[in-house]
Amino acid sequence: MSQSPTTEGREMLCQGFSLESSRAEHTGGLDGGSGSLNKPENCSFPSDISPALRLVALRRTWDLKNNHLAAPKLKIFLPPGLQEDNSSSSAQCDPDKSKEGEENVVGEELQSERFQSKYIHIFPLYQDYCLQTMKDDLHRLKDGLLSELITPKYLQSLQTPMTRAESPQRSTRHATPRSQPIRVTPFTLWQDLDEVKASGLLSSLTAREIRLQETMFELIGSEASYLRSLGVAVNHFYKSQELKQTLSQTEHHILFSKIQHVMVTSEKFLTDLESRLGENVLISQVGDVVLQHCKHFQTLYVPYVTNMMYQEALINEKLQHNRIFLYTLKKLESDPVCQRKTLKSFLVLPFQRITRIKLLLESILKLTEPDSDSVSNLKKAIDAIHEIVTECDKGVRKMKQIEELVCLEMLLDFGKVKSVPLVTSKRFLVHHGALKQLTKESTYNLRMSFVRVYLHLFNDLLIVSMKKDERFKVMDHAQFPEHVSVQPVKTEVLGLPSYSFLLHLSKTQTGHPTAMIIATDTRSEKEAWMKALSSRH
Repeated sequence: MSQSPTTEGREMLCQGFSLESSRAEHTGGLDGGSGSLNKPENCSFPSDISPALRLVALRRTWDLKNNHLAAPKLKIFLPPGLQEDNSSSSAQCDPDKSKEGEENVVGEELQSERFQSKYIHIFPLYQDYCLQTMKDDLHRLKDGLLSELITPKYLQSLQTPMTRAESPQRSTRHATPRSQPIRVTPFTLWQDLDEVKASGLLSSLTAREIRLQETMFELIGSEASYLRSLGVAVNHFYKSQELKQTLSQTEHHILFSKIQHVMVTSEKFLTDLESRLGENVLISQVGDVVLQHCKHFQTLYVPYVTNMMYQEALINEKLQHNRIFLYTLKKLESDPVCQRKTLKSFLVLPFQRITRIKLLLESILKLTEPDSDSVSNLKKAIDAIHEIVTECDKGVRKMKQIEELVCLEMLLDFGKVKSVPLVTSKRFLVHHGALKQLTKESTYNLRMSFVRVYLHLFNDLLIVSMKKDERFKVMDHAQFPEHVSVQPVKTEVLGLPSYSFLLHLSKTQTGHPTAMIIATDTRSEKEAWMKALSSRH
């Protein structure tokens, strides 16, 4: 389907996905509801088809992203049953690239087989680590105490969500403050390591120096915990032939988004961290190790986190409409290796990890003496990780903006008006809403009246439309800001509503200028629109 699909094509596509995915869950990205599309109450997408449109939008956004928004005509994923699986076409067209990719995968698998972490089996899954860390932080805030940064024990009630067989009353009855059943995991503290005990360092170090060692060791231990969970995600879910048979190759790629590469990168990172600890039980620094791996983190984490919105949408769609996928996934999740963790909880780990690394480095910096040689590398590593997190956030925001454009494009009906491709790489929605336009009833009747119009203002385009049957029928459009301007009007002299202004389009899609009196319902609306239409975005 072309980038500007016909009205009939868009209607068929929307109807098809409305039937297939009308209950698909609406999910957001890192910034939640902070995207540019802040819909007013009277200008929201129809509630009955919004999930369907979002599913189509997500699939098309994926296609647009992977084609870098360069092609004039881009295909959309077709509804289930009509979808063609062309995921291997690029490999067929370029045998050398395919062979190179296979060699990389084989090399990564060999890396996984060779690597044997010393600490991976004595730390919990990363989901449990994150949950316990959160609880410890709250505990320290509550008591105002600076306890150790990583605890050697965690509450059993926090290992997994409460099962259906357990009732809140039962859980409360057996739990008492600070005396809940616990499971002690050995060697989770730096000071518990046999090498540390044998060295006699504990008697010669200050409390601050011990806390610094504990914090640097937490970076190592938490990475081992993270790698352990990634191992489950890759070896149990990603490599599952049963699960792979329920998905097309493209869907399988969207779902796991090269998480196997993320695991290999984690293995290399943990190898270097453990090597640093092996050099000397008194850890000298870790900032330089993090800095060495930041380039690989950036290459993998930014696209992975950006693609998380596709993962979520695809899982929700399959859980709703693919019983075989649902059965297979539940079977895999019930395996003891998952410890009752869901696939979703494994797929979100990379974003949780990259943000946690930054927090740990900041804690290490606070405990490091200002004149220490390691401060410089620590600050550089913190800045590099912060840049990665920022890029992740920008990537998600950009994909949400493209999703908004795709979704809106399917609701616009240009009719006889010259159509314009809405989805471009640099376009984003700035402001939109329902307004009133002043009109005269007929040639012979000079009585003025108002009709409801919709304005969609983009950073480079203004579209004027009327809502009809849950669609937007385009009346006119003009380039912004070159051909769009606003002026205040003397409402009392002209007998106009108090919150009116003049909207002037010096050159529209017809090539001719036009002007219209626009009225809002409130003063704040008028001020917001005049400011938006006067700005250069």
